Amino acid sequence: MQATIQGKWGELLSSELQQEYMQKLSNFISLERKTKNIFPPREQIFQALNLTDYDRVKVVLLGQDPYHKKGQAMGLSFSVPNDIPLPPSLRNIYKEIGEEFATQVQTSGDLTRWATQGVLLLNTVLTVEEANANSHAGVGWEIFTDKIISFLNEREKPVIFLLLGRPAQSKIKLITNEQHKMITAPHPSPLSAHRGFFGSNVFLNVNNELRNLGEKEIDWLN
Repeated sequence: MQATIQGKWGELLSSELQQEYMQKLSNFISLERKTKNIFPPREQIFQALNLTDYDRVKVVLLGQDPYHKKGQAMGLSFSVPNDIPLPPSLRNIYKEIGEEFATQVQTSGDLTRWATQGVLLLNTVLTVEEANANSHAGVGWEIFTDKIISFLNEREKPVIFLLLGRPAQSKIKLITNEQHKMITAPHPSPLSAHRGFFGSNVFLNVNNELRNLGEKEIDWLN
């Protein structure tokens, strides 16, 4: 894969990267890249972990798999580079944030600013083939990202898990320590946003939980 995990995450996951399933996954992706466009670029596969190290995670916003159109995926769930039009789910996230905080949200889709505040923007699958959504599901990534969630579950310092949609909520079984907080809502995609995501106040609720924990709130607007 030729991608590096830095910091405390690198230490925690070093042995996991040597597991047989990860070796097979790495070989699979290398072969795929020879004949197909695979997103995100190699150097951004572990971007979420590298921007939000283990001890700095305050919130986990769990996505499914990377965007599959050229130029969109950047290794952070729901995020796209500055010059890329907002995908529908992110547009709906911004709409909900604007309603919750009664203000207009900026139009940049780059969520690096959330990651640097302690929001782990993790997808459950970390690569995808161009124009083929969910194409790398079931080849090993889920085992790896479940391990990431399990490491966070073991942490004494509380983590807030923001789980949008059923795939994300299927990870609730991994979150067994009572000090952690879970906030759930339907997925922000156009198919489900009107079934309870809009009006859910999930971003205000995250900040309320952070305030109760004595932590600095997330600035979702900037």
